[in-house]
Amino acid sequence: MGTEKINRLKIVLVEQGKTGKWLAEQLGKNEATVSRWCSNATQPSLEMLMKIASILNVDARRLINDGINKEI
Repeated sequence: MGTEKINRLKIVLVEQGKTGKWLAEQLGKNEATVSRWCSNATQPSLEMLMKIASILNVDARRLINDGINKEI
């Protein structure tokens, strides 16, 4: 269970043709931080997840892999 994919951030970025670098610039965050989120090495806070959802114009639930609702 150590390699469980908690967020779908990388997938949503690819679907939208956007990069981690672009998202980092939008958030005013370090590119390495966003990279760790995309690789699921660490997770953004709930507040940051909501901000990311707003920037990407998606429902925040699309950024979370709950193992059940793959399509929202």
